[in-house]
Amino acid sequence: MNEPIIGIDVSKATLDVVLLIDEKSYYQQFSNDPGGHEKLAAWAHQKKGNGAHVCLEATGQYGDRVAEYLYEQGFKVSVVNPNRIKAYANSKLRRNKSDKADGYLIAEYCLKENPGLWSPPPASFKDLQALIRRLEDLQENRQQESNRLQSGVTTPAVVADFKAHIAYLDQQIDKVKQAIQDLIDQHPDLKHQQDLLISIKGIGKLTAAKLLGEIRDIREFDNARQLAAYSGLTPRNVSSGTSIHPKTRLSKTGNANLRKILYMPAISAKRWNPIIHAFCDRLLKSGLTPLQAIAAAMRKLLHLAFGILKSDRPFDPDFLIKIHSTS
Repeated sequence: MNEPIIGIDVSKATLDVVLLIDEKSYYQQFSNDPGGHEKLAAWAHQKKGNGAHVCLEATGQYGDRVAEYLYEQGFKVSVVNPNRIKAYANSKLRRNKSDKADGYLIAEYCLKENPGLWSPPPASFKDLQALIRRLEDLQENRQQESNRLQSGVTTPAVVADFKAHIAYLDQQIDKVKQAIQDLIDQHPDLKHQQDLLISIKGIGKLTAAKLLGEIRDIREFDNARQLAAYSGLTPRNVSSGTSIHPKTRLSKTGNANLRKILYMPAISAKRWNPIIHAFCDRLLKSGLTPLQAIAAAMRKLLHLAFGILKSDRPFDPDFLIKIHSTS
């Protein structure tokens, strides 16, 4: 008899849950809050789904709490990339779209693919991620206010209010940046990883902090290609029925935050990092556009970050040039 399987389709307000047990399936919807999580666990126990293998998509904050609660209750939990579920659905030619159908699909994926088990991240990672997300919100708000200030408004009271709000946001941004660095300094492992990352020209302390706050542990990936795929930085060929020159584009099916984090560092690395500079020169000479070269530089930076963290050695241009000269 197969172990019980629970598939959860997560949304902001609800959890659509399918339990597979003894060749039968059961469906129930619960609220996505502490009370709903307790009822979900009680329902699973009532249906003899004790210790079931629970599978849900990585949806960030909406799924984190239920995943942690079920883990604490003794369930085996897998949190998987939504793209894997989507690929599985495509392979099954699944066309029906409903909350119940999605829950069943996730449960079926878990049964067939037996994804790796998940455990809650350490508090230091959760705190760092929360601070990074807060910084991004503040910076986005500042950009919006700056755009409004430059939109042509001339009313003195409104202009003064914009400037006062921007000044306030600047203060809050500085406070959060300091809180991020203070947190890293308090945790030797994070500080060590940050020191390794900033040894790569193009990656500063804040970028390193953002990478560490976006990826639970880069070292958990088996290889750099996995990490690039996770970030959506793997190339994808696109060809039409009439074109003999297929275009290469980013897949963009991974972590959009990572791509955003790496964009400006890649531009800097293209100028100052000898490996990235030579790499981009070769690509431009081969016919790639400047934007395509920057995308490749983002991927190369991620490969370098993976390499130094996996090897636990700082950036060494002379050593790495030999390794990456043919990549």
